[in-house]
Amino acid sequence: MEGAMQNEAKIRAESKTESGPRGPGCSLRHFACEQNLLSRPDGSASFLQGDTSVLAGVYGPAEVKVSKEIFNKATLEVILRPKTGLPGVAEKSRERLIRNTCEAVVLGALHPRTSITVVLQVVSDAGSLLACCLNAACMALVDAGVPMRALFCGVTCALDSGGTLMLDPTAKQEKEARAVLTFALDSVERKLLMSTTKGLYSDAELQQCLAAAQTASQHVFRFYRESLQRRYSKS
Repeated sequence: MEGAMQNEAKIRAESKTESGPRGPGCSLRHFACEQNLLSRPDGSASFLQGDTSVLAGVYGPAEVKVSKEIFNKATLEVILRPKTGLPGVAEKSRERLIRNTCEAVVLGALHPRTSITVVLQVVSDAGSLLACCLNAACMALVDAGVPMRALFCGVTCALDSGGTLMLDPTAKQEKEARAVLTFALDSVERKLLMSTTKGLYSDAELQQCLAAAQTASQHVFRFYRESLQRRYSKS
């Protein structure tokens, strides 16, 4: 509890305007989100974290191929397209992580024998790309009206050689970091839905990063609410 309070004091979420230069681990980068950008998908969203930007589109629930049909729930697919070139091993790995996160919250049993497809296009990658993809996917699913038991968000943490924790690291900070950890958390209990790590870290550092991510997720979910309130107050 004490650690969470300390993390709360350290974290500032800049959700409306861009913040100035930040100190190590002191803040999340600014957020921006716009929904219903695309006409063909059933739901879409553009999510910006600092200079990292991802565009997401959701198709479905729709008809599914017989070979992919699941009799008691919807078939959920995730397609991640890089900024340039063809998808590689890194994109396929992220697709699996995003799909596992979506499956943990989407109420697929309400739409058996259907398909829900999430298509993600990387616009720019300036660090914390997986977290940005998760946030874009969540806002696109909301825009499509897909039933979910909770919202979810992604938070990335990095540990430098001295053990300093950095939230929402840039590409440069990720490259120089000793370890990079990304967590997906739900909005109800801040429960861990998915985690992926790279590098060396201790058990204590893992718990420290998870606590910081859970605290930071409150700011992301608050931004979700504010973004949706602004959108629907205009309509």
